Amino acid sequence: QVQLVESGGGLVQAGGSLRLSCAASGRSFSRYPMGWFRQAPGKEREFVAAIFWSAGGTYYADSVKGRFTISQDNAKNTVYLQMNSLKPEDTALYYCAAAAYLISARAVSRTSSYNYWGQGTQVTVSS
Repeated sequence: QVQLVESGGGLVQAGGSLRLSCAASGRSFSRYPMGWFRQAPGKEREFVAAIFWSAGGTYYADSVKGRFTISQDNAKNTVYLQMNSLKPEDTALYYCAAAAYLISARAVSRTSSYNYWGQGTQVTVSS
């Protein structure tokens, strides 16, 4: 049974930093991409970042480029999202997602590309 467990969320002031973790179990995701999405109240779930395990390629939403960094630890089957220079508009429930198949780079930002989802971890940025 595949499980994705996020951690690291919390309350932080604007300009601060947080690091989210997503521990994957139940299968190896070494060949397939994993991503981070977020959903604010009353808004649709939106893409934040993605990483291809094997190639190490990374992708980011324009709104987080230069501030967020996605990385992986293959030995721990864990993906991280380092978030710096946080803004109040980054406040959301952050979800980790994993694809069960190879997907194209154009598809990494689509929620439909991912087969497994975590429960989410809340990030709140105060002004």
